[in-house]
Amino acid sequence: MENQSETKTTITLTFPDSFYWGTSTSAHQVEGNNTNNDWWRAEQAGKVQHKSGLACDSYNRYEEDFDLAKSMHNNAHRFSIEWSRIEPREGEFNEKEIEHYRNVINALRERGMEPFVTLHHFTEPVWFTDMGGWLNKKSQKYFARYAEYVIKELGDKVRFWITINEPLILSFDGYYRAKYPPFKTGLNNRRRASYNLLMAHIRAYRKIKRANPNLQVGITKNNTYFEPYKSNIPSKIFTFFIDRNWNLLFLNRIKEHQDFVGIDYYYHNTIRVKFSKPQTWFNNNENKEVSDIGWEIYPEGIYKVVKQVARYKKPIFIFENGVADAKDVKRSRFITDHLRWLHLAIGEGADVRGYFYWSLLDNFEWTEGFTQRFGLVEVDFNTQKRALRESGKLYAQICKDNELKI
Repeated sequence: MENQSETKTTITLTFPDSFYWGTSTSAHQVEGNNTNNDWWRAEQAGKVQHKSGLACDSYNRYEEDFDLAKSMHNNAHRFSIEWSRIEPREGEFNEKEIEHYRNVINALRERGMEPFVTLHHFTEPVWFTDMGGWLNKKSQKYFARYAEYVIKELGDKVRFWITINEPLILSFDGYYRAKYPPFKTGLNNRRRASYNLLMAHIRAYRKIKRANPNLQVGITKNNTYFEPYKSNIPSKIFTFFIDRNWNLLFLNRIKEHQDFVGIDYYYHNTIRVKFSKPQTWFNNNENKEVSDIGWEIYPEGIYKVVKQVARYKKPIFIFENGVADAKDVKRSRFITDHLRWLHLAIGEGADVRGYFYWSLLDNFEWTEGFTQRFGLVEVDFNTQKRALRESGKLYAQICKDNELKI
């Protein structure tokens, strides 16, 4: 019998016109030598295991980095401004550093990329931390003043502004379980920090919109897809509670003070309530496939979290979605699988305007240091040499075509 080759059907999923394709970075994770913030001080004091040092030296190499992003046909890029550079001492602003970030923005514009700028991505000036950080009610005013200054200087060059990155991660890890600076513990501290972060966003939003009503202002919220274990009733009840508190409570409170909803999606969390073992309630995932960092790869979750926040009737941006994969063997499928589920959400009415992969570069990953590789671009931290990974080439084709072939 004559062999007949099977014909493979290719399905093309087209994304909306004017869709933003990009990558994300943050100042402390890529710039290097951010010597005046709370993370740097904690690193030198040995309060965290790893030191950021030169990181990716992107403070000096940003044009090289943006050339790589352009080579991937990105039409947008998200980065953060380092507050401690802009306001090294309370109430004193550094015009030289503002000029640096003006040059960064101009470099993006020259390459045809829309800048999305984050004002706060975990790190803070040491003076702010020494005044009590987010436990001090004046923190709201300090942050809003900083935001107002940056908008006055750079607001004519940037349309999209993100006030605070993952505020509940910061309050949880910094003020409850002492994993991040300022290494506080206690439920009361977490509540106070969360409230002041909430009000800081609202105050900053008002000041920015007063300065220029045409600017688009939002937040980046880390949302998780929580799922109850099978049909277990206690698990369903607790899942409902934790989902509302983690995913929606903060967003509900700022819904009149955001022009878009920014989402970071990394993982799924199966809840299994066992009253005899409360410490085992979280992370009961099947873990059929995990990243280098041990997080379950669960692409359907991006569909679930996007559908959930579609209730706000605002444009949605995925500002972070990525995988730690040093050998680059899972990243291409990670991207295509997540985009397939994201496309389904768009097809069902979710107003998703852009997708930003985390991260453009391998970088300093906080408590994990340089051990976890999220980048589409591989970085040799000894030589600072950059190399586009195969997954980066795949992403480039998706961005160029504005479509996904599966």
